[in-house]
Amino acid sequence: MSAKNNDRKQRFRSVTIGFRVSPEEAYRVDMEVLTSGMTKQDFILKRLLNEEITVYPNIRIRHYLEKYLVEILAELKRLEKIPANIDVLENLTYLVKFISKLSSDKKENEI
Repeated sequence: MSAKNNDRKQRFRSVTIGFRVSPEEAYRVDMEVLTSGMTKQDFILKRLLNEEITVYPNIRIRHYLEKYLVEILAELKRLEKIPANIDVLENLTYLVKFISKLSSDKKENEI
């Protein structure tokens, strides 16, 4: 019999929670998870428990941000009217806020 697989705080996690989402919701969750640098499990758990999520920027997160901004730019070029697709606006708003927060944190660290 194999040993119990405990997490970093020595908790044995034996309960599975699952739920369904739309493709747009899954895309948004994946985007936030990848740009946070956390695992999906840790990210969702912290969000559900209203715990603070701290992002430590690195080259991988920058790569994901660039990827998502290119995708959104292509979608904006395709759309004639932005209100027709509110998901694009929500994703763009999230990324702009995220990047501005990273920029302000960097400026504070430089001073």
